[in-house]
Order: sequence, then C-alpha cells, then structure tokens
Amino acid sequence: MKRTIKLAVVAALALGATSAFATNGSTMIAVGAKSMGMGGTGIGVGHGAESALANPALITTIKGNNEVSFGGTVFMPDVETTNSIGGPATTAESKADFFVIPSVSLATKVNDNFYWGIGMWGTGGLGVDYRNTPLGAVGGNHMQMVTALQTMQFGVPLAYTTNGFAIAVTPIVQYSSLDINYANPMAGDAQVGAGAAQDIAVGYNIGLAYETNGFTVGAVYKSEIKYDVDDVLSNTITPMTLDGLGNPTASTAVAQGLTEMATPAEYGIGVSYKMNEHTIAVDYKHIAWEDAEVYKDFGWEDQDVIAIGYEYATDGWALRVGYQYAEGAVQDNMGKGLALDANYAPGGASLTNTFNLLGFPGTQESHITLGGTYAFNEILSMDLAAVYALENKETMTNFVGQDITTSHSETSYSVQLNYAF
Repeated sequence: MKRTIKLAVVAALALGATSAFATNGSTMIAVGAKSMGMGGTGIGVGHGAESALANPALITTIKGNNEVSFGGTVFMPDVETTNSIGGPATTAESKADFFVIPSVSLATKVNDNFYWGIGMWGTGGLGVDYRNTPLGAVGGNHMQMVTALQTMQFGVPLAYTTNGFAIAVTPIVQYSSLDINYANPMAGDAQVGAGAAQDIAVGYNIGLAYETNGFTVGAVYKSEIKYDVDDVLSNTITPMTLDGLGNPTASTAVAQGLTEMATPAEYGIGVSYKMNEHTIAVDYKHIAWEDAEVYKDFGWEDQDVIAIGYEYATDGWALRVGYQYAEGAVQDNMGKGLALDANYAPGGASLTNTFNLLGFPGTQESHITLGGTYAFNEILSMDLAAVYALENKETMTNFVGQDITTSHSETSYSVQLNYAF
C-alpha cells in the first residue's frame, strides 16, 4: 500500500509539470472523475476521497476505512483567434491543444468521528501557442503569442463528523507557474519574455455538510491564494504601455507593479437527494475574479457558477450526466476605465482585451458532462468522465481599435482508479 501511494505522488509531480487549460476562467470545473461526470457538482454530494477540494467535509463518504483515488484528465482545447493590428485580419489556431492534469486523493477513517486525507491535484491554468504565425505588417496579427499559466495544489483534509453533521478544513500548498512570450509590434516585432516564474503559496478550504433522510446540504469557502510572478508580467506588459516614442504613459506604472497574482477566493452551497439508485445534485459557487490580483487589472468579472448532476448507481456500476454554466470571466473592457487601458481607451482601443482574448481567453461558459463507474470487485473500481465545453465566440476591440475575435471550445476525458479497503 505504501508503495502504491509513493508511485501515485511521483506520477502526479511529473504530470504537474505540464500546463493545464481550464474552463471557469483559469480554474477547472471540478477535480476528480466522479464530480466531472456529474457536471462538476461536489459541494452537496459526496464523492469519497476526491471531495477534499470541492468540500472536505464530504471525505466522510468514503467506502470502507480507507480510499485511494488516482487518475488524470486529458484536456483538448480548440482556440482560434481572428485579429488585425494594422494589416488585413488573419485567423490562426492555437497549437496549445493537449494537456494532462493529474489527480491523487487518499482519505482514511480514524474512528466514527474523525477522518483525514492527503492529495495532490492539478487545479487550473490557461495558455495559447501562436509561435508559428507570421510576423510583419501583413499577417503579424497574433504577435507569436505564447502563454502558460498553471496551478497545482497539495492538501491535507481534516474532517470531524457527528449525528449527520460534518465540518472540515483542508490546508493548501499551491504551486504556480507563469510564462509569457510574444513579438512586440510596437517595437519592430522585438521578442518580449522574462522566462517562467514559479512560486509556492498557502491557503485553505473550509467545508460543512449535513445529511438526513437522503438529503445532503453542503457549503464551502476557498481562500484566495496570492503568489509571486517575479517580473514576468511587469516585463511583458510594460512594453505595450509605452507611447510611440518609447516613453512611459499613465499605464506604465501599473504594468510595472504587476508582480503578484492570486488564485481567487470562492464560496458555494450545494444540495443533493438520494433515493435508492438515484441521486440528483445542484451546486452554486461564486468565483471572485474582481478582487484577485492581476485578474482585476485585466477586467475579469466575477462568475456565478450553476452545476446540475444526476447519478444512477448500483453495487457494480454507475452512470452520471451533468451540466454546468457560468458567464465567461473575460468580458469587453471598453469604457471601463481600466488603468492598463489608459494609453488606448481615449482612442477607442483596449490593451487588456488584446491580452485576454489573444493570450488568456478565459471565455468558456457551458459544459455538458457524462461519466460512469465500473466496480471490478468490492475493493477496486474505475471512474470515467467526458466533458464537452460548447463553443463560445467573443468579439472585442483590440489595442489598435480593430476587432479581435476568439472562438473557444474544449473536450476532456478523465480516468480514475479507486482502491477502497
């Protein structure tokens, strides 16, 4: 058993080096194949060991005294952008179209009242790759933009339960990485990039749950996690805030101060009802992009996420379906008076729109999910899930006052093995 856990952790560390492309802004809609299959629900419905992040109070729903879940998600985003920065508009497809995201969870029942666990999960990211697009006055509309943001969290859920009520906390250690490179059209297509910034930061999740007569009600709060990005943002955004002579503008000081990012705070509630083989679950959560460092500077808006899931489960197998919706975090910034747009907005243009749609298109809204479980025996089972994020197209005004349009859809597949004993 110890060897199995060690191998799982090593594999998660290796996979964590790969950037993830997420769906609610820059966060995944869920962690774990069971939750993925049920539309991302997990605040008011228990998924055993994988509940550590969604609602740690529900690790009390593990089967047996111990449960280990090990798996991952393959993300395949399809991002296409049409842009013009002086010449004719051109269209290019991002080559950042395949990512692997790990998930490892362990939960243990110590006695009738106390549970604890440990886990490591890829929780989000964002990125595009236009490095093979043309440069120059004709066709150089994608600036050979390459971006990569990733976050991975390590946590230890601790839960206490009595008389159907459970309360829990998961201390979180988060690894983050950010890299941005592009050719600056305002300086003869000079290459801009500061290398990747990496940091370790801490936060926590708090969860509550109450179960009675088939009903489960849950609530969760996830703290904001701030992390350093060194000079990656300040060095790459500053060149785009200078005037035509290379002099600082009103936006430059803001750009130079972008040295810290934040994974936004979240809070949510959920409810589920189980009757025989049938379970239906509904979650609501709020993601506070407008208060998070850097995201607020780029005009990201808070998201209200609604998720609905259904499960039909027998002793040997289960089927799941779900749907999740949240209005895209990236919205048009024209007229908002953002400090980074001060050098552009008077002329009817937006720097933040350009970086959002070209480099960090957190525009996804609707997700349809399907999943299932097959139990090989009482100890070993396998979960599968598929998520299809419907295409969403956004058109905004870029930094030269022309249209920039990004189309974004996603397909992902998750596989998870569960060992309960």
